[in-house]
Amino acid sequence: MPKNKGKGGKNRKRGKNEADDDKRELIFKEDGQEYAQVLRMLGNGRCDAMCIDGIKRLCHIRGKLHKKVWISAGDIVLVGLRDFQDDKADVILKFMPDEARLLKAYGELPDNVRLNEGIAGGVDEEDEGGVVDDYLEFGDDEISRL
Repeated sequence: MPKNKGKGGKNRKRGKNEADDDKRELIFKEDGQEYAQVLRMLGNGRCDAMCIDGIKRLCHIRGKLHKKVWISAGDIVLVGLRDFQDDKADVILKFMPDEARLLKAYGELPDNVRLNEGIAGGVDEEDEGGVVDDYLEFGDDEISRL
């Protein structure tokens, strides 16, 4: 019978706590990089993101972040732009919520970016009326007819 000489399988890797919960130095964008907000996750390590320069790009999550840093819609990320494909980019870093607030305070992110609402959309749009607004437009007799 073979001896198990390893230290464990994939569950051991999953149990490792490599998350950086302590304060880390704030990283600003360099040449060839851009800030972006994730619009939606597509699966297979990819996501749609709206970059600050106004271009919507298909982003690939690099292997160092894949399955270690969870990225969801509405997160602020740093993407590396590709020289040969303008509509695609690579996610380099995910900013924590407090780091994103600092970036906005420093003026790196524009004022129209929504940070902590978890809404994929990125920029402020005018409210088009919700259920309460629609209810207020009708009178009581009109509601009974509906």
